[in-house]
Amino acid sequence: MTETAQQQDLTIIPVRHFDFEFPDNLDPVWVPDNPYRAHFFNGVSLTMPYLEPFLCKTMREALQLVDDKQLLEDMRGFIGQEAQHYRCHRRLNERLTKNGHPQFAEIEKRIADAYDRLAERSMRTRLAYSAGFECMTNGFTNWLIGDRKALFQNAQVDVTSFWLAHMAEECEHKTVAFDVYEKLYGAYWPRAFGVIHGSAHVLGLGCVGMMSALGRDSSDSLFRRTWGVLCQSSAIIVKVGPFMARALGPNYNPRQESEPEWLNQWLSFNAELDNQGPMPVIDTGSEEMGLPLRSQPAA
Repeated sequence: MTETAQQQDLTIIPVRHFDFEFPDNLDPVWVPDNPYRAHFFNGVSLTMPYLEPFLCKTMREALQLVDDKQLLEDMRGFIGQEAQHYRCHRRLNERLTKNGHPQFAEIEKRIADAYDRLAERSMRTRLAYSAGFECMTNGFTNWLIGDRKALFQNAQVDVTSFWLAHMAEECEHKTVAFDVYEKLYGAYWPRAFGVIHGSAHVLGLGCVGMMSALGRDSSDSLFRRTWGVLCQSSAIIVKVGPFMARALGPNYNPRQESEPEWLNQWLSFNAELDNQGPMPVIDTGSEEMGLPLRSQPAA
């Protein structure tokens, strides 16, 4: 277990201002020459203005059921961070929709309906879903941060920096939904099903957006397009699958998962600014895509 994970129970989860601004002329294929990767993340982004408010609403209702002071502080930090994330995803989605993908608006309506239906389920089901999804994001955090050079070298800086910052904060609150579920219910099978439910639901909705965007943007043959989607799906299985498999274990705890070293550097950079400065924008053209980070350019 890394120092970051050990400190999770000892510190207040900071709520930073996600002040990322995306250019008006943002190219939806923001990863150079890789529409499959760009549109996978674009598809996932479409879910976030509905998934993350659902997580916040569930956690706010659970606040009334928890009496542990530290856990209550963690829950408030969770809500604060997720609220910043989905507002920024909404800005990103508006750019993507405007710049060539008007069909995203209809897809977002379908996603909104899906989360309206999910919000009617029991608290146990919603918390199990939340905990399951958050366990999956441990895999995405390690993948995106650990493989950032291979994934995002020379990609659009604002979008890349936002995704990496989002993943960094997901790691900060990675134990919260799990802890709340264990505190209130603790039953293994609903939690295990929540891992499958939360992961498959979000990824499935994201893939709808990805396939829709590829239908408009990609001039590849059906064979090349199928191959590109299979490669992207295989990367998720290889990189994220092991985290999901561990999360299905009866003795699983997200504290068991370690984080990439770069995460501690990112957290230290923000801590030096007392978590109040502008969010750092990464120079994706640099060799390491690491520290030092440059300040976000003025709008």
